[in-house]
Amino acid sequence: MDRLDCIRMFVAVMDTGSFAAGAARLGTSSSQASKLVSRLEGDLGVQLIKRTTRVLSPTEAGTSYCERARALLEEFDQLDASVRNVSAAPSGLLRIAAPITFGTRQLAPLLNMFAEQYPDIQIDVSFSDRPVNLVEEGFDVAVRIGRPADSTLIARRLCPIRIVVIASPAYLAGHGTPTTPAELVDHTCIVDTNFRDPLQWRFRQRGGDDVASVSVQGRMRFSNAEACLSAAEAGLGIARVPSFVAGAAIVVGNVRPLFHGMEDEPHGLYALYPPGRYLAAKVRVLVDFLADRFRGEPPWDLGWRID
Repeated sequence: MDRLDCIRMFVAVMDTGSFAAGAARLGTSSSQASKLVSRLEGDLGVQLIKRTTRVLSPTEAGTSYCERARALLEEFDQLDASVRNVSAAPSGLLRIAAPITFGTRQLAPLLNMFAEQYPDIQIDVSFSDRPVNLVEEGFDVAVRIGRPADSTLIARRLCPIRIVVIASPAYLAGHGTPTTPAELVDHTCIVDTNFRDPLQWRFRQRGGDDVASVSVQGRMRFSNAEACLSAAEAGLGIARVPSFVAGAAIVVGNVRPLFHGMEDEPHGLYALYPPGRYLAAKVRVLVDFLADRFRGEPPWDLGWRID
C-alpha cells in the first residue's frame, strides 16, 4: 500500500464522516478504506480515529494530522497540475472580478484579445465596485485600483492610475482658470463619490512631495466617474476623475487638465490572486498578459500627459 493512498483515504474519511463514504469518494470498498487508515495509524504509532458502532470521531492527534495532511495533499495536487500544464495549453474556467468603470472601459477590450489568444480558457467576469472575497466567492483573479487591503493575497502591480482635475474650455472661459488648488473654493465642482473622501481633493505642492487637501463643494455628485466627465464636458463645473476615464476627452480637447505638476500621488492598478506555491496556468497567463499590455505608459495617458 502506498503511503499517499493511506493519507488520502484518512482525509476522505475525516471529510465524509464514515469509512463507507470515504471509500465511495475514492472508488474503493469500506474494508479497503479501514485497512488503509489502520496501516497509516500503524506506521505513525498513534490512533487517529476513535471507532464505535455508531460514529467515528478523530482523536486530538487525528484532527491535527488531518489539517496538515489536507494542505499537503492540495499542494501535491497543484504540483501535479502545474507539471501537466507545462506542455498543455492553459484551459478551464477563469473567474475574474473587476471594478465597473475600469472593467468595462479598459479591461473588457483586453479580455477579448486574451480570449482570442487562449481559446481553451472560459472567461466569467463580474463587474462590481464591491471588494469581493476571492477565496469565499470562488474568484481566480481580481483587478483592483488602490493599495490592496487584504495582505493574504498576492498583489502584482500592473501600472499607475493617475487622478486628474479637468474642466471644459467653455467653463474656463466663463469662470476663469484656477491656477492653484486653493482657488477651487470659488468654483463649482463635480464630485465623484467613489473616492474615500470625495469632498477632499489632494494635491502635491508644485516641485515638492508635500500633500495638501482642499475642501470642495458641488451641486452635482455622481458615484460614477464617466458621469462626472460628461458633466464636465457639458461645462457644468470642474471634476476630479481617473485619467483612464478622462484621457480620450483630453486628447480631443473636450476638457483640459488643470494644476500642472500638482497631481496627487498616483494610485496603483493591481492583479490579485490567492497565494499558492504552484500557480494555475490559466491565472499565470492572464496576469502575465495584463502586465505586458500595461507595461510602460498606460494607453489612456498617451498623447497628452503633463508632469
